[in-house]
Amino acid sequence: MNVTTEKIFFDQAGLEPERVRGIVDAALLDAHDGELFLERRLSENLSFHDGRLRVGDFDSRQGFGLRCVCGEASGYAHGNELSHAALQRAADAVSAVKHGHAGATAMDPPLAVNQRLYGEDNPVELVPFERKLALLQEVDAFLRDQDKRVIQARIGLASVWQAVRIIRAGGESYEDIRPLTRLDISVVVEEGGRREMGFAGGGGRESPQRWMRSQVWQEQALEALRQAVVNLESVPAPAGEMDVVLGPGWPGILLHEAIGHGLEGDFNRKGTSAFAGMMGKRIAAPGVFVVDDGTLDKRRGSLSMDDEGTPTRCTSLIEDGILVGYMHDRMSARLMGAQAGGNGRRESHAHQPMPRMTNTYMRAGDKDPAELLAQVKRGLYATAFGGGQVDITSGKFVFSCTEAYRIEEGKITAPVKGATLIGNGPDVLTRIAMIGNDFQMDGGIGTCGKEGQLVPVGVGQPSLLIRGLTVGGAQA
Repeated sequence: MNVTTEKIFFDQAGLEPERVRGIVDAALLDAHDGELFLERRLSENLSFHDGRLRVGDFDSRQGFGLRCVCGEASGYAHGNELSHAALQRAADAVSAVKHGHAGATAMDPPLAVNQRLYGEDNPVELVPFERKLALLQEVDAFLRDQDKRVIQARIGLASVWQAVRIIRAGGESYEDIRPLTRLDISVVVEEGGRREMGFAGGGGRESPQRWMRSQVWQEQALEALRQAVVNLESVPAPAGEMDVVLGPGWPGILLHEAIGHGLEGDFNRKGTSAFAGMMGKRIAAPGVFVVDDGTLDKRRGSLSMDDEGTPTRCTSLIEDGILVGYMHDRMSARLMGAQAGGNGRRESHAHQPMPRMTNTYMRAGDKDPAELLAQVKRGLYATAFGGGQVDITSGKFVFSCTEAYRIEEGKITAPVKGATLIGNGPDVLTRIAMIGNDFQMDGGIGTCGKEGQLVPVGVGQPSLLIRGLTVGGAQA
């Protein structure tokens, strides 16, 4: 490594490795689990619209989080001061969770990480600010040159560089340096007094250089413009129960929200998930295979190791419609007698880890997408989604479509506006009638929220035919 976490946290911050290990060992003595999480993060967020740079944020922060776990209880302390005194104060605080507990560490430390899924380039500092600003200006000018109906363009470029080091009792330590970039483009067009918007985004665990190539950002800009122009022609969405075909890629966000959270270990351990107690039972139609895979090269949700030091892996959740696995951090794995799968994630050093998704997707089937459409006499074809709401306990969800079309006699016809999909995650899984062979991952824009923590994620799926889904719209 050109820049190691040892250099960042010990040489530069002035921490002494032996003293730090001594503090951690004492704090975690006789505990079931725990770790010291050290973090340094640089981030930059640029937003260009109305012909000028409107947002130019740069943030640099560092800190630690110390956790001591006994049974189902955990003591956690965090701070921005990297000093022996601050670590000792945190150790004194978290050790209180051990009162009334006597025992030994209940889990072996994570395996050593044996592969890196991304480079270590710093996306914040690698490309000069002037070049990034020039990119935003180029995208804005390109969109306006492409179509005179463009009245507004918003272009955002966000970069993050995160260095983490995890230290466990006994001197075990793990490190990772994580880049992350995201380019967002939204455009508003106007015709005859009507305004509509389109959006496209892309990103991953690499430097901004990929998205600064003209072929890449122009393709993304044209996609945002295409969606906006399509929406200019949209008619009010139909309403009622009908067959729905979901397009590949980003529509996997419905899978992520409607069932993904319900398959996280903590919800099932506590019995608050609609899937609690369903292990080994059929919860989806035959042919449905769903995995959570944190090992995909350079994907937004990928990690060489999670925020507890566990290497990520591909975890099977549903096999041929049968529930076969949950996503676990170390605590849920220990309490449920399972294996930690690299799903212990946290937003920053100020947060405790919990079971979270990485890249969650449904595997491809064997049907040509045209076959799915041909089965629908009257229905909806949805290719992009905006916001949504999900109740984890019941599985009920509502999602708004940002691009959708009528299906009439097996053919895609008019684009529609204002469509929402309403249903129940466990129920929808059983209504999948056909699975396409056109699997795609999303472009790299997903961010997942849970208990106030945000982490980057990936989603994906092939085209799906779902029978009898409720669609909310303006026309019956």
